[in-house]
Amino acid sequence: MNFRYKLSQFLYGRYISYGIDLLTGVLLITCIVLSVLNILISQIFLPLGIVIDLVETGLIVWMFFRLLSKNIQKRQAENRPFLNAFNKIKSSFELKQKMKREKETHIYKKCPHCSVILRLPRKPGEHNVNCPRCKNNFKVKVK
Repeated sequence: MNFRYKLSQFLYGRYISYGIDLLTGVLLITCIVLSVLNILISQIFLPLGIVIDLVETGLIVWMFFRLLSKNIQKRQAENRPFLNAFNKIKSSFELKQKMKREKETHIYKKCPHCSVILRLPRKPGEHNVNCPRCKNNFKVKVK
């Protein structure tokens, strides 16, 4: 039998056949960064290089365990909280970029009741604002 057929039979039904998810990609990038860091640090301070080596090896083992696992539901359940955390961080960075871009035309204020961030036009004076989420009414001063 040829190698390709054996490999496809081995990978059939495993998590890797669904593609590489974000958690596995982050593990891979972390391993690459640790490898480069290890090359630089191990020449200066060997014990720290050994610790980085151990962490890197653990991450590689975890990554391959995830990729070759047949329990797809558990791997997806592992990825879900990571995606939630990643999306929160990503959305906060996107909001900060949007705030920088629109600082001349809009201001962003937090609702005192539900803490949602509201985008308001930059018109000087005192305005009454109605929160679309909680329907709370509050005043905002714009300079």
